Amino acid sequence: MEYGHALETAFASQYVFLIKAQNFHWNVTGRAFYADHLLLERIYQEVEESIDTFAENLRKIGIFVPAGAARLAELSVIADAPAEPDTAATMLASLNKDALTLVDLMKELFTVAENNGDHGLSNFIADRQDAFAAHAWMLGSLRPAV
Repeated sequence: MEYGHALETAFASQYVFLIKAQNFHWNVTGRAFYADHLLLERIYQEVEESIDTFAENLRKIGIFVPAGAARLAELSVIADAPAEPDTAATMLASLNKDALTLVDLMKELFTVAENNGDHGLSNFIADRQDAFAAHAWMLGSLRPAV
């Protein structure tokens, strides 16, 4: 994948993940509502805090930041949330899968940034990889025993 396109994809995917997590935060129901509601809020707020810095990192290397719902959806490897709210377990499992996808995407992007000599960006990407690994760990820990 071309470097600029890879960065746009990562940015868009993170942004769609944010929107999905916020959607689930608003719409989660069930016996563990309060705990799930707070966890989802913690996740979307952490991702939201990094969006502007991600955009600035793209601009520093001359890439225009993708914007608009259609453009973000076109670039993202993360699927949008369903129109109708689902069960809390399904929401959390979906977001866990997405967090793991973003861990892998950030791993690939780190290598690309390093190969392009963008060490500041690769440091930022490493931090995002770590953040998504933490989100996946927390979400994955909620799965019922099989």
